[in-house]
This record gives sequence, structure tokens and C-alpha cells, in this order.
Amino acid sequence: MMYQIVILAGGLGSRLGKLTKKNPKALIKINKKPFIYYQLKYLSKQGFKNVLICVGYLGDRIKKYVGNGKKFNLNIDYSVENKKLLGTAGCIRKASPILEDNFFIIYGDTFLPINFKNIQKFFKKKNSNAMITIFKNKNNLDKSNVSLIGKKILYKKNSKLKKMNYIEYGVSIFSKKLILQKKYKNYSDLSDLFHILSKKSKLDYFIIKKRFYEIGSVIGLKQTKKFLSSQKYRL
Repeated sequence: MMYQIVILAGGLGSRLGKLTKKNPKALIKINKKPFIYYQLKYLSKQGFKNVLICVGYLGDRIKKYVGNGKKFNLNIDYSVENKKLLGTAGCIRKASPILEDNFFIIYGDTFLPINFKNIQKFFKKKNSNAMITIFKNKNNLDKSNVSLIGKKILYKKNSKLKKMNYIEYGVSIFSKKLILQKKYKNYSDLSDLFHILSKKSKLDYFIIKKRFYEIGSVIGLKQTKKFLSSQKYRL
């Protein structure tokens, strides 16, 4: 059975200007359907059942469209981030009462055309508590933030290191017991948590060969529309 999957959908979408002035990114239309429609249909196709959506900015609109998830063959819960911004790690901690023992995390503005089952199998095989996925990027899709040194990983956002050839792909798996440990409670953003865990050699990784698609930027939105309009991914 697939783990619970958490979707972080509380972002402001400021880079998209007028497109997100009255709508959250998750509800941007692609072929007359909200972006989150494609995310949820694909997750259902991948075998997921339990989904937790962390909402913030205009979150009521997401809840109104998605509902309890029945139309996607999913069970969907929500955790609401109020006026105070908690950060990507902070909002997950807030949702701890409804988190399962192990869970995936993805972002509400990315479409990931991958096999999630393979990632979960690897996580179990490694007996891991924290694992990210990475893609060999070479500053192509965005600025690279991951370096592989032998079999060890170093994650550092906005790094100037020349050996940063990989990028965090956008899906990770955590154990609830790790994310709630007191020594990590002051890390409000996942990027900071990834960094400290990688420095302590407590962050496992799984290499992805296919690129990701995102709608957080104008260029990314254009590329994602083209991809989701292709015959292969009409869901």
C-alpha cells in the first residue's frame, strides 16, 4: 500500500502576477481544468489513497474544488495555514495530528511523471527516515542545489559550489518521528532541513531520470501546459 502523500499548496504564487491574484496556483487552468486536477488524477493512477493538502493562500477555493477527494478516488484531508506563514517544514509539523508514520511530500505547483512505487520501495530498502529525489540538472531547469560526493549527498540552496550538478526533484519521503524531533523544530523550511540532514549524513537520495514540470514561473507554466496537452498525459 502506498504511503500517505502530503501536497504543499499554500504558496502565494507571486511570480505569476495577475494569474494568482484571485486564484491559488493549484487552480490555474490547463485545458479548462485546474492544475490540481492533473496532480490528483495522476496520484490516484499511481495507487495513492490517502492525501493531505496543506493550504494557505486562498485555500478555501482549493477545498471547494477538491472536496473530500471522492471524485478522484482519493481520501483527502486538509491542514490550514492561517495568516502566519509557517514555512514548508512548519506547515507539515502543524499537520502532525493527521500525518501517518511515513509520508511523501510534493509541492502543489509541480507535476512529476514518475513511478512513485519505486521510490517507496527504495525508501523501505534503505530503512530510511528521510529521503529526497534528485535530478541531474546542471543549472538547466533551475539553479542546481545538490552535489554528490562519492555516495554522500550535500544539499545547499543558493550554493556557489561548482559541483552542484543535481537539483532536488520535488518529492521526498519522511518518517513522522524524524520531522517531529525537537532538534529540528527550529527549521521552518524543508530546504534548511534537507541541508542539515545532508551535512549529518542522515539524508538518503533516489536519482530520477525524467525531468519535472512546474507552474511556479511563466516559462514553467508554458512548458507544463504543453506537456499536459500531449496525448501521453491527457488524464
